[in-house]
Amino acid sequence: QVQLVESGGGLVQPGGSLRLSCAAFGDLYSITIMGWYRQAPGKGRELVSSISRALNTNYADSVKGRFTISRDNAQSAQSTVYLQMNSLEPEDTAVYYCFATPNLLRIDNWGQGTQVTVAS
Repeated sequence: QVQLVESGGGLVQPGGSLRLSCAAFGDLYSITIMGWYRQAPGKGRELVSSISRALNTNYADSVKGRFTISRDNAQSAQSTVYLQMNSLEPEDTAVYYCFATPNLLRIDNWGQGTQVTVAS
């Protein structure tokens, strides 16, 4: 079983920055991919970014060049993924959910979600 604990998020003005963190604990042997989805009000869940155990990264077109994902696998019983968000736009306003999974086709491990609001 895997537990995910998110932190970060909040209210920021357009053009500002935020950093999200997500720590994964538990049975991490099968976890190869970690990342973030987001869900804006009235919209479906969108894959924002993912990072593999080998540190290969992917980004949604809407965040390329503004968001950076990174991962810390230094501890055997814990893995932490970060999402550095720069040049934030009102369109980035959403609840951001961390995930950890063996593959992207079926994700069973989710964080509790953290609100990011970009507004002046």
